[in-house]
Amino acid sequence: MDKRKTALVTGGSRGIGRAVCVRLAQAGMNVVFNYCQGKKAAEETVELCLKEHVNAVAVQADVRCAEDCQRLVKEAQAAGGGFIDVLVNNAGITRDNLIIKMSDKEFDDVLDVNLIGYFYMMREVSKIMLRQKSGKIINISSVVGVIGNAGQVNYAASKAGVIGMTKSLARELASRKITVNAIAPGMIETDMTDAVTESARERMLAAIPFQTMGKPEDIANAAAFLAGEESGYITGQVICVDGGMAI
Repeated sequence: MDKRKTALVTGGSRGIGRAVCVRLAQAGMNVVFNYCQGKKAAEETVELCLKEHVNAVAVQADVRCAEDCQRLVKEAQAAGGGFIDVLVNNAGITRDNLIIKMSDKEFDDVLDVNLIGYFYMMREVSKIMLRQKSGKIINISSVVGVIGNAGQVNYAASKAGVIGMTKSLARELASRKITVNAIAPGMIETDMTDAVTESARERMLAAIPFQTMGKPEDIANAAAFLAGEESGYITGQVICVDGGMAI
């Protein structure tokens, strides 16, 4: 890859992750992202990034596995000529259920991906950014991690945990001028929300002051701001991109 900045994005094959990859490519960054499954979708993200005249690499890796995260970071570092300038932790899953029905596996699976996976990635990338004395870490949390939601005890716990990790790591890395921030999306139009029933969609919209769902590009624009030079004095913050849900 060339001397452009390099961004590493987890879960970049579709939805918010894909939008972030494309938006950072539009900002002139080379992009490395992982996907767990769905090679075809990952190839589509690569093609969209290449149209922005940057380089893009898709790596099959599971963020639940520490060894996979280490390999992913090494591949991104190699692609970036030894540097990783931006990390966007985005990979996530849901396993919704009422707590009295929620299985151990449903709880553990969500935390393994949404929280422990973020920890693995931040731990590996922090080593590189500390040596660089520069970098931007952006964690995709959720408005659910701020205000909670019935039937999502596991998801809310993982996303609230992401906020706690974000603020703690921001304090650890601030002396090296490395920023660590979180974005808390509200209801965003993705494959996940496309699957809900019409009645559920109406209930969702009723909880949003804007009365409309957001788009993946809304989250990507916030990520591009936090990844850019204009946000250099912002760290440890949570930006809710939610149409007012968390007011």
